[in-house]
Amino acid sequence: MSGYSDLPFRSLCRRFGSALSYTEFVSAKEIVNGAHSHWKKALTFLPWERPVVIQLFDGDEGRLVEAGQRVAELRPDVIDVNMGCSVPKIAGKGAGAALLKEPDKIARIFERLTRAVSVPVSGKIRLGWDQKSRNYLEILNAVQENGAAMVAVHARTREQGYSGHADWDAIAQIVAAAKIPVLGNGDVQSVRDAERMKEVTGCSAVMVGRGAIGNPWIFQHRERSAVPLEEKIHAVRYHFQLMEDYYGQPQATILMRKHLAKYFNEHPGIREYRPQLVTIESKEDLIDLLGTIGTELVTL
Repeated sequence: MSGYSDLPFRSLCRRFGSALSYTEFVSAKEIVNGAHSHWKKALTFLPWERPVVIQLFDGDEGRLVEAGQRVAELRPDVIDVNMGCSVPKIAGKGAGAALLKEPDKIARIFERLTRAVSVPVSGKIRLGWDQKSRNYLEILNAVQENGAAMVAVHARTREQGYSGHADWDAIAQIVAAAKIPVLGNGDVQSVRDAERMKEVTGCSAVMVGRGAIGNPWIFQHRERSAVPLEEKIHAVRYHFQLMEDYYGQPQATILMRKHLAKYFNEHPGIREYRPQLVTIESKEDLIDLLGTIGTELVTL
C-alpha cells in the first residue's frame, strides 16, 4: 500500500471502522542515515488511530534493529518487518520478500529486534520466493520462535506479485501451526470475501489492502455496490478535505487523483468521467466534477 496508506487514508478507514492501521513502509536505511524530519512525518499518526503498526523494510539486520529502536520512540503499538514487498527496487536489494530466501537471517532479525525494543514486533510475509520455495511454515517458525507477537500473510509468492489467486489454504496451514495471531491477506475485495477468508482459514483477522481503495465501506461490512451515489460523493469530499488539511495544495489534488475513480467503479457511465477524475487540477475542478457525476450517473 505504498503511496496509499498515508495519514489521511488511514484516518478515513478508521472513521469507517477499521480495527488496525499500518503506516506506509519506510526504509530502515532512511531512518538511520536520513533526515529525521522526513521519516518522522511519514510515520506520524494520530492518537485516535491506535492501534497503529509502523512498518520497516531493509535487508540489513543491524539497520533494522537500530531503526526499530528509533521508531519505538514514537510509541507505536507494533513495529512490523516487511518481508512481503515484491517490487524489484525493494526485493532486488535484499529487502522485502527477498528475506524469505534466508530463514536463518529472519530468525536473527527477530531475535535481535524483539530484545532491543519493548514494543511488540510482527512480520508481514508471503508464501515464499517462488513456487519451488514455498517455505512459509519455516518462515513462521523463524518469527514466532524468536519473539514475534503476530504475523500477517499475503497468500502469494514473490514470483506471483499480485497475479493469479491467493492460496487461502496455505493461510489455513499457517494458522494451524501458529502460536501467535495470524492476519490473512490476499484477494479480499468485498465483505463477503473477508467473511469467506475467515471461514476458510480460521485467521484471527483479515488484512485489507487494495480492496479498501475507494471502498472504506468494507470496514462497515457494507458492499460498495450497495452504497448510494450521494453517499460516495460525500465520502470523496471528506477524503479530499483530509488530504488538503494534511498536505495542502497543490499536493493534495495531485495525490487524490489515484483514489477517485475507484469510488465509482460499479456505476454505469463512470468510464466517461475517468480521464477527468485522474487529471483534476484543483479543488474547484473536483467539486464541479462531483456535481456533474451526481447529476448524470444517478439517471443511468
